[in-house]
Amino acid sequence: MFLSRRRRWRQWRRWRRARPFWGGLFAVLAGAWICVLPLAPLKIMLQQGVAGIPSVLMGVVMIVLGLTAWFSPAQRGLAGVLTTVIATAALVLSNLGGFLIGTLLGILGGGLMFAWQPSRPPRTAAPAPAPAPAPAPQPSPTVHQDPQGAQP
Repeated sequence: MFLSRRRRWRQWRRWRRARPFWGGLFAVLAGAWICVLPLAPLKIMLQQGVAGIPSVLMGVVMIVLGLTAWFSPAQRGLAGVLTTVIATAALVLSNLGGFLIGTLLGILGGGLMFAWQPSRPPRTAAPAPAPAPAPAPQPSPTVHQDPQGAQP
């Protein structure tokens, strides 16, 4: 049982490092925060009814973008930019972006997704290439009298 737990932990770490995990996590948390806030009691919520629909939609889209970064790391650039744009738009359209918490988490997650690069395998020392043979001497070109090098 101990070996299988260790193996699962290694697989989890390998999966997590092969994608923009933290950026996706922050995007999912921001989307959940922005999405849940309109469902709060009226004393907490600033907008209600039809005005709360953009909040729910923006939250769902941010959650989907965070999951996209996890399960399709090749799309991380687009997902990061869209997450940042939606988090910024949520500041105006959705209860101050989840009382600023959702906007800040979304901007952080989008930036982390956009900046993430896949790790490269360690380089092995390659043998130095053999030096190239020296080129054969060329005959000297015809000398022109024009100092600017114009051809006759």
